Amino acid sequence: MSFFLMPTPMAARRLFLGRSGLVLSAAAVALLAGKDALAAKAGDASAADTRILNTALGAELEAIAAYQLGAESKLLEKPVLDLAVTFQGHHKEHASVLAKTIEKLGGKPVTAKQAYGFPAEQLKSQADVLRFAAKLEQGAVSAYLGAVPLFGDRELAKAAASILGDEAMHWAVLRQALGEAPVPSAFMS
Repeated sequence: MSFFLMPTPMAARRLFLGRSGLVLSAAAVALLAGKDALAAKAGDASAADTRILNTALGAELEAIAAYQLGAESKLLEKPVLDLAVTFQGHHKEHASVLAKTIEKLGGKPVTAKQAYGFPAEQLKSQADVLRFAAKLEQGAVSAYLGAVPLFGDRELAKAAASILGDEAMHWAVLRQALGEAPVPSAFMS
C-alpha cells in the first residue's frame, strides 16, 4: 500500500467489509430459502458478527502499528507525538475490547501481522505522517459506518458506533493539525 495510493474511504469500507460480506450474503440466501433458515439465523448472525468484529480488530491492529511507525519516525514534534501516542492508546483499547468480545462469542481473535505495507519511505515530514494517519482514520470512519447496520446484535452495533465516533474525532483532530477544516462536510460517507 502506498501513501499516495491510499484507498478511497469507499474502497477502504469495501476492504473492511469484504470478508464479512460473503457470510452475510450466504445468510441472506439461506433466509430466502425458507423457514428452516430462520432457526439457523441466530447462529449465522453470531458468526457474521464475529467476522465483522475480527475484521475491525485487524484494522485496529493495523492502526496501532501505523501510529507506532509515526511515533518512531522522529518526524513528530512533542505535542503531535503526544497526540499520536494518545490515539494509539485508543486503538489499543478498541482492539482489547474487540478481542474479548470475539472470544465471548466463541471466535478466535485475529492477531497483528508481522509487517504492514506502510509507506515509511514516503514519510518525510510531520505533515506526511499526519496525512497518512488522517487517511487511515478516514478509512476507519467509513468502514465502521458501513459495518454498524450489518450487526445482528444491536448492542454490538452500538459499541461499533461508539468506536466510529472516536475514529471520527481522530480524523477531525488530525485534519485540524494539518491546517485543514476539521469537519469537511455535514455528512460522513
